[in-house]
Amino acid sequence: MFDTLQDRLSSAFGRLRGKVRLTETEIDETLREIRIALLEADVNLGVVKDFIAAVKERAHGAEVHAALNPGQQILKIVNDELVAILGGETRQLRFAKHPPTVLMLAGLQGSGKTTLAGKLGKWLADLGHSPLLVAADLQRPNAVNQLQIVGERAGVHVFAPEPGNGVGDPTQVARDSINYAKSSLFDMVIVDTAGRLGVDAELMQQAIDIRDAINPDEILFVVDAMIGQDAVNTAKAFGDGVGFDGVVLSKLDGDARGGAALSIARVTGKPIFFASNGEGLSDFDLFHPDRMASRILDMGDMLTLIEQAQKAFDAEESAKAAQKLLGGSGSFGLDDFLVQMQQVRKLGPLTKIMGMMPGVGQMKDQLANFDEREVDKVEAIIYSMTPTERANPAILNGSRRLRIANGSGTKVSDVNSLLSRFDQAKKMMSSLGQMVPGMQRAAKQTPKSKPKKGRKVSGNPAKRAAAANGKAPQLDQTTSPFGAAPFGSGANLSAKDMADFELPAEIQRLFDNQTK
Repeated sequence: MFDTLQDRLSSAFGRLRGKVRLTETEIDETLREIRIALLEADVNLGVVKDFIAAVKERAHGAEVHAALNPGQQILKIVNDELVAILGGETRQLRFAKHPPTVLMLAGLQGSGKTTLAGKLGKWLADLGHSPLLVAADLQRPNAVNQLQIVGERAGVHVFAPEPGNGVGDPTQVARDSINYAKSSLFDMVIVDTAGRLGVDAELMQQAIDIRDAINPDEILFVVDAMIGQDAVNTAKAFGDGVGFDGVVLSKLDGDARGGAALSIARVTGKPIFFASNGEGLSDFDLFHPDRMASRILDMGDMLTLIEQAQKAFDAEESAKAAQKLLGGSGSFGLDDFLVQMQQVRKLGPLTKIMGMMPGVGQMKDQLANFDEREVDKVEAIIYSMTPTERANPAILNGSRRLRIANGSGTKVSDVNSLLSRFDQAKKMMSSLGQMVPGMQRAAKQTPKSKPKKGRKVSGNPAKRAAAANGKAPQLDQTTSPFGAAPFGSGANLSAKDMADFELPAEIQRLFDNQTK
């Protein structure tokens, strides 16, 4: 959604990169480009004026002129002001002291309230709550049936006493749902209300009646992030008529310009609670203003990526793969590679994952041309192998590769390419494990073996000689086993020098084994 804005801002900041000092003219030109970029993104005019004024005041101040890198300092100022526009800080739900906590969803027709109710219910269930979805939209055709289907997919119970399609009283349904939730021990109630094609008196009155009947702890206004400034105007009108506590942005993965997302918090004065950025029920999470600002400025969103990875990845399977890859028991094979790849796919499309990485805005064309079916092809190739072949890809000769290609519907060149990339990745990770101190020990996590009883014999020949004779002869260049002083230094080595010399642990262990 923010691709165009991201490109324009990156271009503006690119001119400041590497400059030691900035003139007033350069700062003003940069701010002019930022203003144009925000207006083209359909950001509210009043919001743009306030934003540029705040950035200009700070950019012309002493904090930039005294900075070691003024370009980065201006980038920081823009980031801070973007965070302020988006709400400042993450807003958490306010839970009732005595359950159930009641959440009321409102918004225009087509804003995605029903689907979002299922996403919110699943998100709460994953946190350990017991949510109840309430079908209070009794006017839109098949709205009740849609909520039941969404609730079933999300694994959340749905309260739907009326068939809908114009039949039933939504206010009474909402009131009855509270009593049902208390008797059935549901601690969260999510009321899905009806929407309209525009803000009218009937919509306002129905929303007011439901609000007064259930006294919700939070009223969430669902906004379609793709409809631009009209979403901001609608939210403001609804806030004046009924009132709401926060905003939920839906369809944030669309291709609109994103002005609504950047304007609505400042115009309405209400925080953004949640953001829905995909069609899947798991494509939903808390809205973090600082992370969104970071993504707009092409600085990535690593915290969100890490959180999603923690949810999707199996820690035990990942630990086993790390042990194999970094020198533990067994060897890292294609089965392990397949498991790791499938866990990555749980995070969502690879283009979405890469979009959270810093600096990926410069690779938009490559990401746009990436075909997700390539991952399916890799899976098909690996599944066409026998267990022995997956565990030991080195045995794959020409005839085996031809058989695998035919079985997976691919070409032999595809099989060769996969094996080549796998071998290169395996070598690279193994080398990394050798280079980074302590990585192998951390990956292995193997308990130390108990020391054997009895006298321990040193693997150092000088130490063994010293221990056997009680003393050791002095060694000079003529008696040194090297024939001369090491590295031509001309220094004489004594027995004490040899005895105090510490061998690397792996070589010492080799000597110890040979003396047993």
